[in-house]
Amino acid sequence: MLDVEPIPAFDDNYIWLLRTSGVAAVVDPGDADPVIERLHAEALALSAILITHHHYDHTGGIPDLLAQWPAAQVIAPADARIKGATRVVGEGDQVAIPGIDSRFQVMEVPGHTATHIAYRAGDALFCGDTLFAAGCGRVFDGTFEQLAASLRRISALPERTLCYCAHEYTLANLGFAAWVEPTSPALAERTARAQRQRQAQQPTVPSELALELATNPFLRTGEPAVISAAEKFAGNRLNDPTAVFTALRRWKDQRYD
Repeated sequence: MLDVEPIPAFDDNYIWLLRTSGVAAVVDPGDADPVIERLHAEALALSAILITHHHYDHTGGIPDLLAQWPAAQVIAPADARIKGATRVVGEGDQVAIPGIDSRFQVMEVPGHTATHIAYRAGDALFCGDTLFAAGCGRVFDGTFEQLAASLRRISALPERTLCYCAHEYTLANLGFAAWVEPTSPALAERTARAQRQRQAQQPTVPSELALELATNPFLRTGEPAVISAAEKFAGNRLNDPTAVFTALRRWKDQRYD
């Protein structure tokens, strides 16, 4: 089983640290400084950097990390905006990291960006900004259709899957989810738990996929209450889950965020 810990960065990013005895890999290091500090403090050598997408808050630390550990692999999607990649990967590729006793399967999950990927190892899914706890990423250079399809792919994974997203957006996302399903007991319970976690300065992630399926409106586009709320915002009938998803994402973009 992977040993995974968050390294907080910026105001609300998480860089995921994967480690075994003396060896580490990191996922989406937007900032090198907290990674370098942690690795030196724990006498860990950096073996690999896994990148999910090109945004700077996920890639900005690459040059300084390579300056310290020049032999580290940099594994990334095919995107010229990502500098320093030593291996480009795509759908179905397998990633083995020297010193880390897990094999990662690559999933293409575009939408937030056109080239976004995720890494899956056992019950762990490193999903970048495609899926958040109780939410999902905005659409930048991908499409709503792509992101809806990517979230459906993730929804089909085993419910025990732990989703390691890259931001601490949970309470804000739960606020929007309550707009969509204001009477949901599962949502109220999750919100109360997340509030306790944040008051104790604990991360709210990773989250289990089963919890996302029960409370994340972007994964619940077939539920009558979610459809009704999306149609009220859109002002018309919505005939398929992608249309419901698009209405929800536009609603959050325009009225909540």
